[in-house]
Amino acid sequence: MGDKKVHIPSRKEIREAKRADLKAVMEKDPAATSEWSVRLTYAGYKALSAYRRAHRLYLKGHVVLAKLIANDARRRTGVEIHPAAKIGKGIMIDHGSGVVIGETAEIGDGCILYQGVTLGGTGKDTGKRHPTLENDVMVSAGAKVLGPLTVGAHSKIGAGSVVLKDVPPYSTVVGVPGRVVKQDGKRVADMDQILLPDPIMEEFKRLNRRVAELEKAAGINARAYAPADGGANPAEQAAISEFEGETKR
Repeated sequence: MGDKKVHIPSRKEIREAKRADLKAVMEKDPAATSEWSVRLTYAGYKALSAYRRAHRLYLKGHVVLAKLIANDARRRTGVEIHPAAKIGKGIMIDHGSGVVIGETAEIGDGCILYQGVTLGGTGKDTGKRHPTLENDVMVSAGAKVLGPLTVGAHSKIGAGSVVLKDVPPYSTVVGVPGRVVKQDGKRVADMDQILLPDPIMEEFKRLNRRVAELEKAAGINARAYAPADGGANPAEQAAISEFEGETKR
């Protein structure tokens, strides 16, 4: 059996992809006032447009020329996209500064990447080394998705998270390392980077409830340790008074 034939996008397909990218920005970015402003001033859109030209040249065997285009786009926009990466349509890269998309990364349709996002390798893999984002994934500012993992469709990566394992569809990931928090099968709002669950805080709350239950079962009066006025408890107040008395002698 021969090698799988590689599809080289036609110029028509590139134009359609660029139109879809433009439409995504106009629909999802409230700061986008006109299509011309996006074409002329949006670093993410300009970087994607350059990538689409470079990707076609790369697949046709013009590797050096493709890398030169990618390098020029990185210099002008601050967005680094390897021309071998596979990127779908309707993509939005917001602001774009510091975004890095590795050689074997794959991005599905409708995805959103914010500034500082890295789709990178772990440094030890060969072959497929970079992540795959399925359709409609959002990766928030500063997040790092590393290794040949898959982020399921409609998932959301919280700002500053570091994702090292596969993420199921319709999930939210937060933290370092990233923790998956199920969203009950409901799609998360596309552009909301703030309303994310905090699994660490939820665990603290659970532990506090458990401690309160144990204290109640053991007959411990928690009020003796926590005065209503929010100041020092009786033991702490006695220690403070004793210390102040010694310093006045």
